[in-house]
Amino acid sequence: MSADGTSLPTSRGQGGPLPGDPRVLIASGPDAIARTAADIVMSALAGAVGARGVAHIALTGGSSATGLYRELAAPERIAAVDWSRVQLWFGDDRIVPLDHPDSNAGLATAGLLSPGGPAIPPANIHPMLAGLDAAAADTGIVAAATYAAALGAELPTVFGIPSFDLLLLGMGPDGHVLSVFPGSPALLVGAPIAMPIAAPSHIGPAWPRVTLGPAVIGAARQVLLTVGGAAKAPTVVDVLGPVWDPMRLPAQLCRIDTATWLLDTDSAALLGKV
Repeated sequence: MSADGTSLPTSRGQGGPLPGDPRVLIASGPDAIARTAADIVMSALAGAVGARGVAHIALTGGSSATGLYRELAAPERIAAVDWSRVQLWFGDDRIVPLDHPDSNAGLATAGLLSPGGPAIPPANIHPMLAGLDAAAADTGIVAAATYAAALGAELPTVFGIPSFDLLLLGMGPDGHVLSVFPGSPALLVGAPIAMPIAAPSHIGPAWPRVTLGPAVIGAARQVLLTVGGAAKAPTVVDVLGPVWDPMRLPAQLCRIDTATWLLDTDSAALLGKV
């Protein structure tokens, strides 16, 4: 549905949503996306803290995260939840130093965790490369193993898979989510919870990465997938279309009833027209 409550089709061919399809919201632009995303995040955090005393959220990167962090750092949002009970994790990151502009953890540090932002204890913040040298040859392997162990120790699980209260995702123009690209070994049965990923050659930035496996999508209590820009409109239609092929379009794994797809008018422009 749109941000004003209008229903939208989420699949082609049979005239309406399939069981288990995500909720689809459309915002007018970047500021509206940021506000709507912040509302969803705040609701998830407050609900988790109220129900279980702790909220585990996995952050993402990209331009949508910049606006979201700005909204979350607003005084009225800071006052609305006990941030000392929030645990910040990451779904993936590039193997670069924390102060590198392509670091997801660095983006969160600058945009959300700077002075004046939410008072989250340092022990509650879990960068994927914490304490590791990004230049070392084995950093990806060590980071993945260490992160998987930390998640297993801290989070509740669903059939052995760590379960976030909220998993934030973006989608690439090739249909990837996390750093799980089309054809990735992370999509294979039995793939580990976290794994290193070679630098992609078909999409930038071309850094090696560490990613959680796509199994965490289905295990999360809530998933928020944010997609903006006209360049991604054909992929949005393809991912929400009738042909099921997550090996080609990993974002199809977000077609679940615990997911919200937050689009802008550009990325949603082709919905219902193909």
